[in-house]
Amino acid sequence: MKQLLLFASLCLLTLSLSFAQSQKVTLKGLITDDKGAPLQDVTIKVLDSIGVRKTILKTDQRGQFVTNTLPEGNYKLIASYIGYKETIKEVQLTTNTATQIEFILSQDIALNEVVITAGRKPESIDEVPSSISILSAQEVKEQTNVNPSIATILGNTIPGLGTGTNKATNSGQTLRGRQVLVLIDGIPQSTPLMNGARDIRTLDPAVIERVEVIKGATSIYGNGSGGGIINFITKTPAVGKRFGGTTSIGTSGNLVHPSKTIGYRISQLFEGSIDKFSYVISGTYNYTGVLKDAKGEVNAQADGLGENNLYNTFIKLAYKPNEHSAFTASYNLFRSVQHSDYVNVVGKYRERPSIGVKGDDPGEPAGTPYNHNVFLSYHHDALPYRTSLDITAYYNRFVSMNRYVEQGTAWYGPGQTKIQSFKKGLRLNLNTPWTIHDDLQAELTYGLDLLNDRTNQILTDGRVYIPDMDMVNLAPYAQLKLDLWNHLVLKGGVRYENANVKVKDFNTIATGPNGEGSIAVSGGKIPYHATMFNVGLRYNKYDFLNPFISFSQGFAINELGRILRRATQSTLESIETDPIITNNYELGISSRFDIFHLTAAYYISTSKFGANLVDVGGYLVPQREPERVYGYEVTADAFLSPQWTVGASYSFVEGKSEQEDGTKVYMNGIRIAPPKATAYVAFRPSSVFDLKLNWVYTGDRNRFEPRSNGLFANSEGPVDAVNLLNLSALYRINNKFSLGMGVENLLNNSYYPVVSQYRAIDAEYVRGNGATLTMNLSYNF
Repeated sequence: MKQLLLFASLCLLTLSLSFAQSQKVTLKGLITDDKGAPLQDVTIKVLDSIGVRKTILKTDQRGQFVTNTLPEGNYKLIASYIGYKETIKEVQLTTNTATQIEFILSQDIALNEVVITAGRKPESIDEVPSSISILSAQEVKEQTNVNPSIATILGNTIPGLGTGTNKATNSGQTLRGRQVLVLIDGIPQSTPLMNGARDIRTLDPAVIERVEVIKGATSIYGNGSGGGIINFITKTPAVGKRFGGTTSIGTSGNLVHPSKTIGYRISQLFEGSIDKFSYVISGTYNYTGVLKDAKGEVNAQADGLGENNLYNTFIKLAYKPNEHSAFTASYNLFRSVQHSDYVNVVGKYRERPSIGVKGDDPGEPAGTPYNHNVFLSYHHDALPYRTSLDITAYYNRFVSMNRYVEQGTAWYGPGQTKIQSFKKGLRLNLNTPWTIHDDLQAELTYGLDLLNDRTNQILTDGRVYIPDMDMVNLAPYAQLKLDLWNHLVLKGGVRYENANVKVKDFNTIATGPNGEGSIAVSGGKIPYHATMFNVGLRYNKYDFLNPFISFSQGFAINELGRILRRATQSTLESIETDPIITNNYELGISSRFDIFHLTAAYYISTSKFGANLVDVGGYLVPQREPERVYGYEVTADAFLSPQWTVGASYSFVEGKSEQEDGTKVYMNGIRIAPPKATAYVAFRPSSVFDLKLNWVYTGDRNRFEPRSNGLFANSEGPVDAVNLLNLSALYRINNKFSLGMGVENLLNNSYYPVVSQYRAIDAEYVRGNGATLTMNLSYNF
C-alpha cells in the first residue's frame, strides 16, 4: 500500500513538473530612445488578444524588462513614457521559449495622457485617483488668439474654475468653491498669508508648454491648495535643433467701436540644444488698448486691463552631463501695469454701468509691478534601488498694486495699497519603485518642503495696513502607490505641516484723524501644526469604465492678513488665527469608447473652521465657521471624423456655512461661482486650417435678499446668466508662417461679467468687452 501511494505521489509530481515546464514562457525586452540610450521606468501594458490587461511592466536602469508569468498566446504590448510617442507591438509567446522584443521610442510633444503635478513625478492620468484637466500648448495657443489673459483662458476652458473677471485680478475665480494654489514649474505663486488674487496672471501664454489642473484638496503640496492646484509647465527646448524659435507679432481691437482700442503684441522665442546644453529664451510685450463694451462705452478702469502694458522675460537653461542626471536653471519676470488716460464715472448697481472718461488718475499704475521667479534644480535617476532624486531651490518676489481710492473704507482719507510677498524655499523629492510581483508593484514618493514666506500690505504713503508676517514652514511628506493586479491603483499619503508665523508689535490702521480707531497689538509667534492625509483608489482595467474614489485633506492659512488687519484685541492669542483644514471626498469616472471620451465627478468639501468673507459694517471680514461645499462636473468629447470634433462640459458648485446658532447660510460670490457650461465645435478641413467655435455660459445664482437699507451686501448680489461665443482660427501659410485669428464675444453681446454682478458695488458694476478681434502672425525657424 505504501509503495502504491509513493508511486502515485511520484506520478503526480512528474505531471506537475511537466505541466509547469509546458507553461514556462519568458518575455524579455529592451526600450531605448531614437539615439540608442536606454529609458528607465517606461510603462509597458500587456493586453491579451481580446484587449484585457494582463500585467504592467517597468523598465530598469538598463532599459530592460522581463516577465515569466504569462501563459502562451498572442499579446499586445503598449510602451508609454512621458515626452515620447506611445508605441505598440504585437508578440506571440510560445511554451519553453524566451521571446525578446525591442522598442525604440521617439519624442513627442503630445503629453495630454501624462500628468506631472498630481504626484510630483510623471504618471498616466488613468493611474491618478483625482479629477484632472490638462490644457495643451495647442489649446493655449488657440485661446490666446481670443484673449491673451491666462486667467480668462483658464476660466473659459477648465470645469469647476470661475470665469475670468475682465480685470487684472482673479478675485472670485475659485476652484470648486475654494482657493487654488498656483505654481510655475512647481514654484508657488499664491500669497497664502494674504490673498492678493493676482496669482493666476503671473506669466504670459507664450512661455506655457501646458497647464495641469488638479482638483480638490491635496496634502502633497501643502499651504493654500484647498480647492486644488494650477501648475503652469513652461516650455522646454525643441529636440534636434541647435538654434530655432518663433517670432510672433499681433494686433487687437474692438470690431464695432475700434477708436483708441487698438493694441499690439510682440513675442520672440529662441530655443535649441547644443551637445549637453539646451536653452529657451523668450521675451513678450503686449499692449492692450482701451477696452469698450458692446455699446461703445469705455469700460471703467477699476483694476481693469484697458491700456495695460505687459512684459514677460523668460530664460530656461539646462545641462545634462549624462543620461541619468540634469541641471536646470530658470528665470521668469512678469510685469503687468495699467497706465490709463481715463478715470471712473461711478454708475448705479443694476441700473447703469460705471464707465471711463478722460482724466488723470492721481495714483500709481495698478497691476503687478513685478513678479520674479528664479529656480535651480537637479535631477538624478540612477540612485541605489532605482531611486530618483529631484531637488529645487527657488526665490520668488511678488508685488501687486491695488487701485487708488479717494476715500478708503478701511482707513482714513485717500490711499493705495500694495501687497509684497517674498518667498524662498527648497523642495526635495525622491521616488523609489520596486516590484514585489508582476501583480503587485509599488513606489514610494517622499521628501521635504521648506518655505520662508514674508508678506505684508502697505499704503504707498508709508502707512502699514498689514504688518510683516514672516512664516517658516517645514513639511515632510510621503506618498505610497500600489498597482494591484495590474489594474487597481491604490494611493495613500501623509504630510506634516509645521509652520510658525512671526509678527512684530503693530498698530492697526487708523480709521479717523489723529490715529483714531487704531489698536496696538502685541506681536509674537503663531504656530501651525497639522497632519494631513490622503487616500485614493482607481480601477483602470477597462478604457470604457475607469472609476476612482478619493479622500484628501488640504491646509491653508489663507486669510491671516485680513484677520490681523481687522484685529479688535491687543494680543495675538486672543485673535482667531486657526488654520483652515479642508476635507475633500470625491467619486469620479472616465470612459473612452469608440469615438467618445466622457468624464464625471461628484465631490463634497468640508472644513470645521473656514474663513468665509462676509460684509460686516462695510468691511469683508473672515467668518471662522464650519463650511460645506459640494458639486459635480461632467465633460464629453466626440471625435466624429478627422475633420470634426465636438465637446461640452458642465460644472455646478454650491456652499453653505454654519453660524453659531446652527443656522446654515449660503456662501457669497467670492467663493461660490454660478453654474458654468462650455461647448465647442472644431473643424479641420485640411492640414493647414483649423477653426473652433467656443460657447461659454454662466448661469444665474440668486441666494440673498437685500439688507435693511434696501441694498445688497458686498458680494451678495444676484447673478444673471451670460452667454458668449468666441471664435478662433489658425491658417498655416507654409511650414514656417502661420496666421492666427480670434474674436471674443463674437455676437457683440452687452453683458456684465459674473464678478461685476455679485460684487453689488456701484464702482465695480462694469460691462464686459464688446466684440474684439485679435490677429497674430507667427514665423517658426
